Amino acid sequence: MASGVGIGLCLSFVALLVVGTYSAAAGLMGGANGGRAVGLAKGAVPALYQPLVQKWGNLCPAINPALLAAQLYQESGWNPRAQSPAAAQGIAQFIPGTWATHGVDGDKDGDRDVWDPADAIPSAASYDCELAGYVSKAPGDPTDNMLAAYNAGAYAVIKYGGVPPYRETQNYVKVIRTLEKSFARPVGRVEPSRQAAGAIYFAQHKLGTKYLWGGNGTPDQGGRFDCSGLTQAAYRTVGIELPRVANDQYNAGPHPSRDELLPGDLVFFSDDLANSRAIRHVGLYVGGGYMINAPYTGAVIRFDKIDTPDYFGATRVTADGAKALPTHPPEA
Repeated sequence: MASGVGIGLCLSFVALLVVGTYSAAAGLMGGANGGRAVGLAKGAVPALYQPLVQKWGNLCPAINPALLAAQLYQESGWNPRAQSPAAAQGIAQFIPGTWATHGVDGDKDGDRDVWDPADAIPSAASYDCELAGYVSKAPGDPTDNMLAAYNAGAYAVIKYGGVPPYRETQNYVKVIRTLEKSFARPVGRVEPSRQAAGAIYFAQHKLGTKYLWGGNGTPDQGGRFDCSGLTQAAYRTVGIELPRVANDQYNAGPHPSRDELLPGDLVFFSDDLANSRAIRHVGLYVGGGYMINAPYTGAVIRFDKIDTPDYFGATRVTADGAKALPTHPPEA
């Protein structure tokens, strides 16, 4: 009986937070800073590559570090040994012919090595800027035109006076510009989520359910979840399909600071606070410093505090952000 009362009080508490989510969204919508962010979100780029991305992402006005990071993540998932079936190679996924023409010796060691991020990342930035120069007189947004040229060729952008009417090219531009928001350090408040309340509604009804490593909540698993299985299922109920793994879920939207968290944000934990690829745990924030958490084998889904030494950061999930995430990265 005491346990039942406790759960009931918790659900009432969450219900109030859900109402607060809608109120916050109504009050803050439209107040986001429309300025262009050029800094990198905390830990979004692996620490090994962050100085390269920060430096070369400012090579020309058509790119910025967050945009360059989005391209590299989309191409290889930060895997310097990635190779695609089409023979694209390295962290920036250059095909041999393109590398032969556009590869640069970024680290000035006397060679141009497509497998070396110290060469490949500067080459990706340099190639972007070359393309931007080719299409600089085309109408429209210079960065969109550069990305379109990367996908469809500069001639198509010039011919159509901007992003050409090719579905693949238009989708590529949208994906990279959306991922750019995930890698950018926010300027001003991050826009509230309209879907957060629905995700919380699902997760709160799983309180008390036993944890299952690898659990997706299927009937054969007894409706049990692990951490990222729970967050994936919660957002699926509101029409947003997240990746299955916690460190990929981190890139499903922009990153509010700790003091800007709202109910529905995903909160992440890692033993390496400088590398989002090392994230090992995720929970669903409900307010007041607490999350709904599927913690570990032997425990149940419950409320836990988020302020622990391994707290990494947060993501405010967006539908476009989730759709932009790569689903089949190249293999090493």
